Amino acid sequence: MEPSASYQERACRLPGAVLWTKPALGRTGGYASAGLVLPDGCMDLLWTEGRLLVAGPDTRAFHPGPGLRGPWAGVRFRPGTAPALLGVPAHELRDRRVELADLRPAAEVRRLTGHIDAAPDPAAALEALALRLAADAQPEDPLIRAVAASLAAGRSVAATAETVGLGARQLHRRSLAAFGYGPKTLARILRLQRALALARSGVPQAETAARTGYADQAHLARDVRELAGLPLTALLSS
Repeated sequence: MEPSASYQERACRLPGAVLWTKPALGRTGGYASAGLVLPDGCMDLLWTEGRLLVAGPDTRAFHPGPGLRGPWAGVRFRPGTAPALLGVPAHELRDRRVELADLRPAAEVRRLTGHIDAAPDPAAALEALALRLAADAQPEDPLIRAVAASLAAGRSVAATAETVGLGARQLHRRSLAAFGYGPKTLARILRLQRALALARSGVPQAETAARTGYADQAHLARDVRELAGLPLTALLSS
């Protein structure tokens, strides 16, 4: 997510996850004012008063719409981990925001929502829910974790497939279920995140492109515009 003045992240007790909060801001505050949400290979469990939702993996920048009042809290899961917790393949939620009640029994979700609504710290209550979901889920698939780590490190899809011992079709099928898209798309999204981190740290754009595997600075600029919908300079100045 592109940062804003009141958006905050803090450490999550669930390994690899991030806990974030966004207070209400006026008549159209909260998630609607949280800023541009860039693809990152992750899925989020979201709370706002009276609602629990799931944000699926994005293939393009998501612009929160008007009229969603806050406050909001979210647990952002590490790529590949949320489907086991939620019991749904990631590709079914690609580029979608859905009510948790569409994925789990409605009575259970109403009870959970009421509990978090009434909590002194709703973000902490949401974190506790994520921990319970993780405790009830199957253990994390080490192969999926290896795929995510390999692609995040900038290795090619072919090298990743060889490392984990999967053929191209098997890797694609497993990636759709775990990440929401194939390994090539995931690799492209993770490369974008690496490039943005470097560029924000002050590394010149040409050097950023070279260090993150782009053919040149123009290639980096095209990828940023296609995935984020904005020029790199606009993202860096936000």
